[in-house]
Order: sequence, then structure tokens, then C-alpha cells
Amino acid sequence: MKVVITTPWVGHYVDMFRDAFPQVEFVTGDTPEEVIAAGADAEVAFGPVDQKLLEGLTSLKWIASASAGVEWMRNAPGLPATDITVTNTRGAHASTIAEHAFGMLVHLARRFDELYEAQKRHEWIRGANLPFTGLAGLTMGIVGLGNIGRNIASRAAAFEMDVIAVDAHPVAKPDSVSELGLLDGLDSLLERSDVVVVTVPITPETRGMIGSRELELLKDSAIFMVVSRGGIVNEPALIETLKSGRLLGAALDVAETEPLPADNPLWDAPRLFITPHCSPTSRQTHANVMQMMQTNLRHYMAGEALENVVNKALGY
Repeated sequence: MKVVITTPWVGHYVDMFRDAFPQVEFVTGDTPEEVIAAGADAEVAFGPVDQKLLEGLTSLKWIASASAGVEWMRNAPGLPATDITVTNTRGAHASTIAEHAFGMLVHLARRFDELYEAQKRHEWIRGANLPFTGLAGLTMGIVGLGNIGRNIASRAAAFEMDVIAVDAHPVAKPDSVSELGLLDGLDSLLERSDVVVVTVPITPETRGMIGSRELELLKDSAIFMVVSRGGIVNEPALIETLKSGRLLGAALDVAETEPLPADNPLWDAPRLFITPHCSPTSRQTHANVMQMMQTNLRHYMAGEALENVVNKALGY
């Protein structure tokens, strides 16, 4: 049996896979042509597959994505019509992303950037000079209550915040969430929330779902955050909202174009905290991803059902 690795990220762990599965041949390449040459008869691909790879890797039965997001499928338009199974690693990154989201939230609410600048100036400033925002008693609105949203909700509840949420599909309401509705309740959520966190995947339906109209619904004192994928919030609209003086602050771990170009106006938007799509990254996350992929490979070799199967039509 042969597995072709299509992404350098997974390639870093190829020795781990070879040690765990000595009966499996793991191959890769530095270019698409090399990947196709090495894996033309491979049943399994670890990593994203675009249309060129899809047409060249003619023996594929299963594509295992090392990420939760599978927006790379847009680059393989022929994939949904095939019988190839696609899996992701949803849940592996949720705790780390939730921790990162709260780090960004506390950074904005407690104005850590200004405190750090004062420290560098050797200046001792107090709350009277720099008003802070506490989190207890605030309402957090979560847009998308999947694994990431639920992990954020449980942490918000520990901070004594009231959590409301909306999701594209009917899902069970966890104890950490006081109200849960569908996306048709988005406007109400935006109007009521002191903190809004967007965790939905990027799909044709969610692309641009937060634009000027939606941002106008937010409280002037709100904090707005996106930790899932770029393209969900209209970035020029967010910049204009911040420039107008509205919002206590905003935080993005993602951008529509990544890496974010040096001349992108997001860099200079006031009260905007940007991190370079690093919220999923930690030693624990990498271990979780490898464990999930190894578990699924064992299922595949045993002819058992795979975990975390993606709905190719929905894109998640």
C-alpha cells in the first residue's frame, strides 16, 4: 500500500509514519510533477489535492487533510463528483484556537499593547489614565458553534460571560451557551453582544457574510474577532469601521490573502490586533493531528469507517 504526501507540513513527520506503519510506503515530491510521478498508484493522499494532482493521482480513494479547514477543495472542482473520501482533523486544533482567541480578547480588553509601550517608556500608568474593560458579565456572541466555538464558549463561561451563539445547522446547546439559534438570528446576536467571535468555515455562503451592514449593528464598545478563515469579514469595511472610531477593538488571526502583504492597509488599521494564522499551532495540536491521521490510517487498512469525513458538497 502506498500513501503520497502532498504537503511539506506533513512531510516533516514522515519518519514517524514510517516507524508506525512499516508495511506502508510513504512517498512525496518537491513539485506537483514529482508528487504525481511518485504517487500515481497511491490509494491515499496526506495533504491537499488540487485539480492537477487529482487528475494525476488516478488511484486515490482517500484524501486526508491535516487541517480542519478544507477550502483547498475549491482548487479541485472535479473532486465532489468522485468517490474519493475526504477527511479532516476537526477538533484537533480547537483547544489551542480557543486559548489564542482568549489571549487576543484579554489583550484588547486589558489594553496590553499600551501597557507594554508604557513599560518600554519606563512609565507607570494606572486605570485612570488607561481605562480597562472587564469580561465578567459581558455577552459574547459566537458565530459558528462547532468544535472551536464550543471550546471558546466553555472558556467564556469560566470568565463569567453570558454566551449566545448561532450556527448554520441545528446543533445541541452546551451548558456554556445560554441561547442558541440559526444564522437568521445573526443580526440580533451582533446587536446584543459585547464581544463577537467568528468561527464559521469559509464557504460560498459564509464568504463576505460580515460586511458594512453587519459591522454597523455592533455596539460602539464591542470587540470583534475572527479566528477561522479569512474572507468571512469584508476587510475594507472593517478598516473603515475602526477608522470611524467605532469598536473598542478587533482581532484577526486570519486574512483573505495570506501571508498578509506588507502594504495591506490592515496593518495600519487602528485598534486592530493581527496574528499570522498561528492560533492552531502548538506542540499539542501537532501531536493531535498526527494521532488522528494515524488512527484513520489504521481504520482504512482494516476496512473500517473513517472518522471526520467531510461533506464534499458543503465543503466542511
